[in-house]
Amino acid sequence: MSGHNKWSSIKHKKGAADARRGKVFTKLIKEITVAARSGGGDQGANPRLRSAIIAAKAENMPKDNIERAIKKGTGELEGASYEESTYEGYGPGGAAVFVESLTDNKNRAVAEIRHIFNKNGGSMGEAGCVAWMFKKKGYISFEKGVVEEESLMEKALEAGAEDVREDDGYFEVITAPEDFEAVREAIEAAELPINDAEVTMLPDTTANLEGKEAEQMVRLMESLEDCEDVQKVYTNADIPEEYVS
Repeated sequence: MSGHNKWSSIKHKKGAADARRGKVFTKLIKEITVAARSGGGDQGANPRLRSAIIAAKAENMPKDNIERAIKKGTGELEGASYEESTYEGYGPGGAAVFVESLTDNKNRAVAEIRHIFNKNGGSMGEAGCVAWMFKKKGYISFEKGVVEEESLMEKALEAGAEDVREDDGYFEVITAPEDFEAVREAIEAAELPINDAEVTMLPDTTANLEGKEAEQMVRLMESLEDCEDVQKVYTNADIPEEYVS
């Protein structure tokens, strides 16, 4: 695991996707609600909402659930009010960890996140302590052998991508956040099969972990993902396959 925070790949390798479906739905509903609240319920005019809906559909979320979440965001239905926050810290071996939270109880969230860090060999830091190590980017990946590199590069760069690169058996398309939707739509129109697509935080450098530190880091990431107040977790940890399989 290197470069991009491939935490979704780790979850699939550990066979956790189905077991965590309920928690995935909860996080997606929160994101749809907040996106609709901040940018309106028209996904055509609200890129964040559109991305959230695409992610929900990819997880086979029922259409009714999506529509209810949008209506809660726009105020047509009553719902909880979520507050967005970020938290930063260090995992085992000094690996950087960046956490995005959506919560209806910020005091509960910060206490629980700090507890998870401390319990799993990490520590929370001050705001800004690791954020500088990450850049917000659009990220689209493809399995090698499924797409032809030259065709992918042509379509992606023509649509405005910043880079197309190769990493760990995947081709990766990197975009500016504001260009993510246009690039994804161009690739989908070309019928190139996407493995993963999201606006994410990419680390500038990686921290290599092995042995006990790698095992602790996997537990830390899993525990943060399982926290109901955590939306997304990013790390610059580079963990060998044997620790995440």
